[in-house]
Amino acid sequence: AMSAALVGYSSSEEEEEGASRGGGAQGPPGASAGRPRLPAPAGLLGDPEPEEAVSDDSSRHGGRVRGFPHERGNWATHVYLPYIAQEEFLELLELLVSRARTYVPSLAAMEEFHLSLSQCVVLRYHWIEPFVRSLRERLAAFHRFFCVADQVKVYTNQNKTRTFIGLEVSAGHFQLLELVSEVDGVLEEFDLPTFYKDPSFHISLAWCVGDLSGRLEGQCLRELQDILDGFEDSAFLLRIQWEQIRCKSGNKYFSFPLR
Repeated sequence: AMSAALVGYSSSEEEEEGASRGGGAQGPPGASAGRPRLPAPAGLLGDPEPEEAVSDDSSRHGGRVRGFPHERGNWATHVYLPYIAQEEFLELLELLVSRARTYVPSLAAMEEFHLSLSQCVVLRYHWIEPFVRSLRERLAAFHRFFCVADQVKVYTNQNKTRTFIGLEVSAGHFQLLELVSEVDGVLEEFDLPTFYKDPSFHISLAWCVGDLSGRLEGQCLRELQDILDGFEDSAFLLRIQWEQIRCKSGNKYFSFPLR
């Protein structure tokens, strides 16, 4: 049933996803705007649904509610660094998820992995080409770089309807901020929301419906970090060289190689 649950995020249905770190007290509703969040992770899966479908039957996507109204000609768009999972990474993922399920049985493992450089924003169809052209120009000068993602963290999305376990970046933060600043520049050209202030860059590993951060933090999180730290290949695995940036708009993918 795991894959069925994930297919529910069609590209036109991506909610504002992701992560206020730790899911703790957030202050008044308006205060959470600067918190890091993550566009819908499984929305990166290939999506058979036609982009122009206008029905919004929530039973078709696990009862989830869209973060923005879907209208004809609106394309959900997301800029990210794709992470290609090796076999050893999937072994580590399996260890982490099976341990975490002893605390939250409903956790589903991600099937694709990425690090977000933008929120999920809405582009009109005729804006896609100039948007991608502008991204290409701004990102052309960037070189490949490494980062280390080795800190297990718990995240919730903005409206607390979902909880995630992710790997937070502990090195390479500065280069990621530089990339975000270029992506933000493109978003501003199109009057679209920029990325969160003080983001927690991370790769989501697993998710569940509801705010279950309380069950995953503390003891569970310590056990997960111990598993990660003790994993034979973890230092090698979690030192990631990014080779390309990707933009997904509706069902179209655009790739921007780093030099």
